[in-house]
Amino acid sequence: MLRLVLPKGSLERATLDLFEAADLPILRSSSVDYKATIDDPRISEVRILRPQEIPTYVAEGLFDIGITGRDWVEETASDVISLGEMKYSKATSLPISVVVAVAGDSPVQRIEDLPHGLRVSTEYPELTRRYFQSLGIDADIRLSYGASEAKIPDIADCIVDITETGRALRAAGLRIIDTILQSYTEVIANKTAFADPTKRHAMQQLMTLLNGTLDARGKVLLKLNVSREQFDAVLALMPSLKAPTVSELAGHGGYAIETVVAKNQINTLIPELKDAGATGILELPISKIIP
Repeated sequence: MLRLVLPKGSLERATLDLFEAADLPILRSSSVDYKATIDDPRISEVRILRPQEIPTYVAEGLFDIGITGRDWVEETASDVISLGEMKYSKATSLPISVVVAVAGDSPVQRIEDLPHGLRVSTEYPELTRRYFQSLGIDADIRLSYGASEAKIPDIADCIVDITETGRALRAAGLRIIDTILQSYTEVIANKTAFADPTKRHAMQQLMTLLNGTLDARGKVLLKLNVSREQFDAVLALMPSLKAPTVSELAGHGGYAIETVVAKNQINTLIPELKDAGATGILELPISKIIP
């Protein structure tokens, strides 16, 4: 039914891991195969291609649905439907930023300080051109095929590049002076395919699985028992996704409580709950959270 295209390159491993965790494992003959399958009746075809190309192919109807970055949707100005952000990237759950950077010792402090005719090296020529045009700055935009930071100051006066933490740019002796956009990984759809009720429903079901998997990351299910006398003290310590589930134990022996908590709180929370009187404490992994 759905023709799906996934990103190759820096997002590839994180995307394949997400689909695996969502019970949509990608099957292919080798790690360099561009064609794949998913054993799911909603997906008829899977292709793995460069994220730079994916927005154009989806807009043209070669694929019904794809995963790419918002940066490439903006660069290609592709007319697609956004089904939502997937808050993961190659290293963290942070977005990447498309930024303008100059040499660390440059006198330029603000975008407005850049002169007309400046040389800009970037892998985003169209996005960069529109950005400088919006500011009324005449810029010589030069397509970069990588290592843009190495071109300052002799080849370029500034660069437009992506960063996740800014660490690599600082290590190269560069300084960020503006952020053009923030970009998460995003699920996009072809407009015609989205207008088809059957395909749209299939897309929405896939998004339920993917979002539920992402929502479960970094969270665990905590279950415990507590006596009536210590119930209030234990309940006061319990963080929760919404509200803890409380049920009475057989024989009026107290209560069972369960709730979803952040994994990074567990190391301090469990001892505190034990000290407050909780017993039978269980920490369980969660694969999906569907609201």
